[in-house]
Amino acid sequence: MDIINAIILGIIQGLTEFLPVSSSGHIELGKAILDVEVKDEDNMLMTVVLHFATALSTIVIFRKDILELLKGIFQFKWNEESQFAIKVIISMIPAALVGVFFEDQLESLFEGNILLVGCMLIITAVLLYFADKATNTNKDVSYKNSIVIGIAQAIAMLPGISRSGATISTSVLLGNDKTKAARFSFLMVVPLIFGKIVKDIFSGKITFNNDEIIPLSAGFLAAFIAGLFACTWMINLVKKSKLTYFSIYCLVVGLIAIGYVGFQKFL
Repeated sequence: MDIINAIILGIIQGLTEFLPVSSSGHIELGKAILDVEVKDEDNMLMTVVLHFATALSTIVIFRKDILELLKGIFQFKWNEESQFAIKVIISMIPAALVGVFFEDQLESLFEGNILLVGCMLIITAVLLYFADKATNTNKDVSYKNSIVIGIAQAIAMLPGISRSGATISTSVLLGNDKTKAARFSFLMVVPLIFGKIVKDIFSGKITFNNDEIIPLSAGFLAAFIAGLFACTWMINLVKKSKLTYFSIYCLVVGLIAIGYVGFQKFL
């Protein structure tokens, strides 16, 4: 993969990891548009690097929140921070189980399946529309809510379903405060990303050669910088109930993706 394509894919990953438009779906669309073909082991390495970049940007934005959560855990106090941490752990369980037991089936869906991406983007659009119309509250995420949000995150492992869109929308539709829903959504994915990175590294499927250093570094920096911007922007958008714009965007892109597949078959 050349440097330009790596930077473009890094920007796509950084923006769409936080904006509710599906990072996995847009990466697949980006590869199709750029006509990027990479071997499975190279694809996994780039995926690990880009996900590490977005996880790092999340840590930078929420560094104070993460420190408070860690302090609550390691001080063994039953306070708001420790309870929030337990809710985050509970929310991780569904996605972790799906990742462990259905990894091969999931990976088979990430092979240029543009039709699936298009259909899932339309589902994302519907979720975002109804979430944006929901009345805002001051309610915190409950233990029961964390399970339901975790299931939404597991479903969002499908290409085209936005993880942030699914989890924030689900949380808001459950009656939770929009800003708190966004904070919970972004924090709940960090441990999963690092867990997946560690798993991939020790899987033995990743190969590396010196020629990849510059493209990987360029992709990492692009994803990290774009992630910092998108994470901050997304929090403000959720707070101001501006998700309808992304609903329209997902609907349009989803329809274009489906139309593209139809056009290719016609040719």
